[in-house]
Amino acid sequence: MLTVSATIGLAFVGYLATYLNGLRLAQRQARLTRVNLQLSELYGPLFALMETNGRVYDTFAEKYARPDGRDPFRHEIPPTEQELAEWRLWATTVFIPNIQAMRDVVVGKADLLIEEEMPPVLLQLCAHVAGYEVTAARWEEARYEEHLSLIAFPGRELKQYTREQFIRLKGEQAKLLGRRGVLRRRGG
Repeated sequence: MLTVSATIGLAFVGYLATYLNGLRLAQRQARLTRVNLQLSELYGPLFALMETNGRVYDTFAEKYARPDGRDPFRHEIPPTEQELAEWRLWATTVFIPNIQAMRDVVVGKADLLIEEEMPPVLLQLCAHVAGYEVTAARWEEARYEEHLSLIAFPGRELKQYTREQFIRLKGEQAKLLGRRGVLRRRGG
C-alpha cells in the first residue's frame, strides 16, 4: 500500500508532468502562431511580390531586348526615346508600385523579421524605392533626365533572401504542425 507521502509525491509528479507538458504545448502553439504571422504578413507577401516583380521585369527585358538579347538599360548604346517612354510606362504602372508594396511590407511588419536587426538587403530595398520615388516625381514634371533609381535594386540578393527565409519558415511551420517531408526548392 502506498503511504500518504508516496501518494502526495506521485500526485505532485503527475501535476508537474502535466504542467510541463502544457507549458511545452503552449510554447509550441505560440511559436506556430508567430511563424504563421511571419509567413502571412511579411515573408509570404515579400516573396510573392519579389517573384512577381522578377517575372514582369524578365518579360519587359525580353519584349524590349536589343538584337544581342540585352535589355536597353544593360547595353552600351543608350535607350531610345521610345524605349525610355515604354520604360516609364512599365515603371509607373508595375515596377514602382510593386517595390513600394515590398517596402511597405518590410517597414510595416519589421517586428516579424527573423533577424534581430534589419538585414542590409532590406535597407537597400527601402533606399532603392526612395530613389525611384524621386525619379517618378520628376517624370510627373516631364523631366526625363533620369530613368532609374540612383540607388541600385538588390535583385539577386533580395530574391535569394526572400526565397531562403520563406522556405525556412515553411519548413518550421511543417515541423510544428507535425508534418514530415522536406520542402523542395522550385526553379530559379
